[in-house]
Formats: sequence, structure tokens, C-alpha cells
Amino acid sequence: MVDFSKMKDMYQLQKKARQIQKELKDTEIEAKSSDGWVTVLMNGEQHLTDIEIADEALTPENKKELEKDIKNTVSQAISRAQAYAAEKMKDIAGKLNIPGL
Repeated sequence: MVDFSKMKDMYQLQKKARQIQKELKDTEIEAKSSDGWVTVLMNGEQHLTDIEIADEALTPENKKELEKDIKNTVSQAISRAQAYAAEKMKDIAGKLNIPGL
């Protein structure tokens, strides 16, 4: 016998997942370097949408520091986007009853 209540629940979870995916795409996450030279914008799907570099950072003497700032700031933005997405998906994952989620 087909359990229509479970099918309805799965449909609702799918609908919620699509809604969350759209929300993640539309969410903007910002990270800035500690010295303010680099600003990174990423959406909740972890797609890089913008990088801004301060004019004063664009000198040959600052090359190594700027490279480090870019790497660290992008990593920070990715971590924030992952944490945000995980928080949004927590509700759905719990309803799926999958061990480890």
C-alpha cells in the first residue's frame, strides 16, 4: 500500500529545499581583511560575486601582504557561506532521518 502521507512530506521537503536554494542564491555574505584592503562578496551558494581591493594596497611593496589578504578573506567568506547554508539546511536534514546529518 502506498503511504501518501510520506509522499506529501517528501513533496513539502522538496519544496522547502528549493525555497532555501533560492534564498541561498539571493543571500550576500561579506568578508573583509583585517587591514581593510580586501572585501569579498559571496552568495550563500558559495559563488564569488565581487572582490574589492583598496587602491593603497596596489603597490609592488604590498604584493605578498595583498596575496595573503585575498586568500584569507576568500577563505573567511567561504566559511561564512558554508555555515549559513548548513544552518538553513539543518531543518530539512533533520526531517530526512539520515544518520550523521
